[in-house]
Amino acid sequence: MAVKSIPMPTADCRLPVPMAKPRVQFICQSCGAVHARWAGKCDSCGEWNTLVEEGTQGGGIGGGPAGLRSPRKGRPVALTTLSGDIEDAPRIVSGIGELDRATGGGFVRGSALLVGGDPGIGKSTLLMQAAAALANRGHRIVYVSGEEAVAQVRLRAQRLGAASAPVELAAETNVEDILATIAEGRRPDLVILDSIQTLWTDVADSAPGTVTQVRAAAQAVIRYAKSTGAAVVLVGHVTKEGQIAGPRVVEHMVDAVLYFEGEGGHHYRILRTVKNRFGPTDEIGVFEMSDKGLREVANPSELFLGERHAAAPGAAVFAGMEGTRPVLVEVQALVAPSPLGTPRRAVVGWDSARLSMVLAVLEAHCGVRFATHDVYLNVAGGYRISEPAADLAVAAALVSSLTGLALPGDCVYFGEISLSGAIRPVAHALQRLKEAEKLGFAQAVLPPGTEDLGAGTAARAFQPETLADLVARIAGSRARRVED
Repeated sequence: MAVKSIPMPTADCRLPVPMAKPRVQFICQSCGAVHARWAGKCDSCGEWNTLVEEGTQGGGIGGGPAGLRSPRKGRPVALTTLSGDIEDAPRIVSGIGELDRATGGGFVRGSALLVGGDPGIGKSTLLMQAAAALANRGHRIVYVSGEEAVAQVRLRAQRLGAASAPVELAAETNVEDILATIAEGRRPDLVILDSIQTLWTDVADSAPGTVTQVRAAAQAVIRYAKSTGAAVVLVGHVTKEGQIAGPRVVEHMVDAVLYFEGEGGHHYRILRTVKNRFGPTDEIGVFEMSDKGLREVANPSELFLGERHAAAPGAAVFAGMEGTRPVLVEVQALVAPSPLGTPRRAVVGWDSARLSMVLAVLEAHCGVRFATHDVYLNVAGGYRISEPAADLAVAAALVSSLTGLALPGDCVYFGEISLSGAIRPVAHALQRLKEAEKLGFAQAVLPPGTEDLGAGTAARAFQPETLADLVARIAGSRARRVED
C-alpha cells in the first residue's frame, strides 16, 4: 500500500503574526490613578464612580506592541555645581499691581501659570484686562477661548473697555491647531488658554476633560512654553471640593498656581498664590468687582473693615498676614442659648476644628461654659483665615458675645493659643502693629515676649501670659463700667 507524502511548507509560507490588542485601563477622573479593571470606588482617593475606561495604543514602551521595542540608550548629561552666576527670571509686568504682586512681579517668560476658580468668579475678566494692558504696552498677546465664541469674547472686551487693545483672538480647542497658529509670525509674549478642560490633542483618544486629555494637552502647551520662551496661562475650573477640576498632576506640572476666590454675595475677589517657582507663596491680590470689570484694592484692610460696628459685642479685629502683606479683618462671634440637646457649631471663613479647640481651652482652663449655647463664628466680608494667629481674636470675640461686653473699638488681637491655655508668639508682629496703627488702632493684645515694639500702638499693648488673663481682663471691664 502506497503511503502518501505530506507536502512540507515552503519558505514563502509564513504563519500569521498575532497583532497586539490595545490595552484598556481605567483612570480615576479625580486623582488620576490608573486601575487595571473597573471598580465603583477608587482605591487611591476614595471617590466613587470616577473610573473611566480609556484605551492605549499598546503595552510596550513608546506605544508599540508589548515586548517589541526596547528603550533607547541614554546620553550623558552635563553635571554642574551649586555655585555659579544667577540671573533673575525675565518678567512681563502687566501694570495691574495686585496681579503682579500675586505672580511675584509679573509673568515669567517661558513659564506656565494655572489660574483656578469657581465658574463666574471673574477669571476670564481678570485675564482679559491683563491681556489688554499688556497689548497696549506693545507685547504680542494671544487669547484662545475654548468655551466661548469670538463674538462672546468681544462683548466682554467691549464691556471692559478693552476692545481697542491689539489682542489676537481665536476660538479653538485642538492643541495642535493652536500651537500651529501661534507659531506664525513673531513669538507671542503671553498666550492665554481658556480653559484647560476644553482642550484636546490628537495624541490621546479619550474625550476632552478626561485625565488623559488634560494631562496630554498640558504637557504639549508647557513644552511649547519652555522651548520658545513664551509665557502661557492656563485657566482651570474648581470642583465642589475646592480643587482644580481634573488631575492634580497639572498643578505639579506648571510653574505657578493661582486661585481666584470670592463669595457670591460680596463684590471683592482675592487672587491667592498657592505655588510659585519664581516668587513667594501665600501672597494675595485683592480686587473689587464692578460693572466695568475688576478694580484693584490697594488697602484691603479698609475694605474688610468698611462696615464695622465697633460698639457691638462679639466682634474683634484680627491683625493677620497674607504672605508679606498685613491684613486687618473683623472676626464676629454669636453665642446664644441653645434649645437643642447638642448645640450648633457653625463656622464661616475659619477652620471648624480650630474653633472646637478654642472652645475646649476656654472651658477647661478659663471656666467659660459653652455646653448649652449655640456658637456661630464668621469672618466679615467673606474673607478666609488660614493662620493659627487668629486664635486670640476668636477667643476674645467668643467671650465678648457670651458676656455681652463689647471689646474696645480701637484694639487689635493676634496670637496662637496652645492646649495648655498659654499664648504662643507669632511671626511678623511689628508689621501687624504698623498696619493697625496706620488705620487708627491705638491698642493691641498680643503674645508675650514680643520685643522691640516701639511707640504708637505697641505702647498700649497688653501681653497676657495665658488665655485666662485675657478672659479676666474682658470680664473686668464690666466691673470698671459699674464703678464709673
